[in-house]
Amino acid sequence: MKTYKYATRGVCSRSITITLADDGTIEKVSFEGGCSGNTQGVAALARGMKPDEAIARLEGIRCGFKPTSCPDQLAKALRVMTEE
Repeated sequence: MKTYKYATRGVCSRSITITLADDGTIEKVSFEGGCSGNTQGVAALARGMKPDEAIARLEGIRCGFKPTSCPDQLAKALRVMTEE
């Protein structure tokens, strides 16, 4: 198992903690701060996915007029985590 904490930028949540299972799938995602219902929903939907699939689905999503969103930040965190 591999766990990574990512400091978000430009969104209401402050950080995202991601745990990947030994087979590389997303086992757990938890957001610190942000819109509780939305972040819980995104976390639940990402569970069981491979990082590349989650990145493809979430990258580029915007929150209102912001250039990013919590789902987009999750994609960025996964990209950094899988490139290490």
